[in-house]
Amino acid sequence: MAKLVWDDTGKRLYETGIDQVVLFPMDSEGDYGDGIAWNGVTGITESPEGADANDIYADNTKYLSLISAENWKGTIKAYTYPKEFNKCQGEYEYNDGIYSGVFFGQQTHTKFGLAWRTIVGNDTEGDAYGYKIHLAYGLTAAPSEKDHATVNDSPEATEYSWEINSIPAAFTKAFTEDSDVLLKPVSHVVIDSKDNSDVYNAIAELVFGSDNASASLPVPDDLVDIIEDDYT
Repeated sequence: MAKLVWDDTGKRLYETGIDQVVLFPMDSEGDYGDGIAWNGVTGITESPEGADANDIYADNTKYLSLISAENWKGTIKAYTYPKEFNKCQGEYEYNDGIYSGVFFGQQTHTKFGLAWRTIVGNDTEGDAYGYKIHLAYGLTAAPSEKDHATVNDSPEATEYSWEINSIPAAFTKAFTEDSDVLLKPVSHVVIDSKDNSDVYNAIAELVFGSDNASASLPVPDDLVDIIEDDYT
């Protein structure tokens, strides 16, 4: 037993920044394609909804408190986006081996996955302390207002934004040590480099690609395999 200590040296943590955003378009079979680097992202905001308490009363007192389902939502902001994202925001471009450069709006919005990295810092190493990889599954995008203004003496680049919603990805595998517990479908996963660098590096190599393989999005069952390969 030990007395609790607050603000110990090296344990004053913070999280900041966003980089290495990767788009994973989903095909008609429900599989994620090769990752595509997304330049110019200025922010990804997470705005989950739900998990609200619904109180039930009986015998003149609070009897139960039921928790509603949680829905993961968010917003992407960027100065630009890859061509492959057009179909994700409902724009169709004719392509018979050569892109036409003509985009037809108000078409079907295809699903996609995302990966991005944030920085974890502390009071001794600053921003070099560590990273987190974020994975998001089953996303759909709804474009927000686009403001096109004349060039003036205070020019600004147009910043695009999209509201995103998720259909969670299911697990079919349980962890060996918890074989009687199958996790619920998941929309958002975080991998922290400080907790297990081997697991982090294995996932980072998949997500960001390597000299030998294209970037790919590991689904929940893949993550179970990677974690158990490291621990067993």
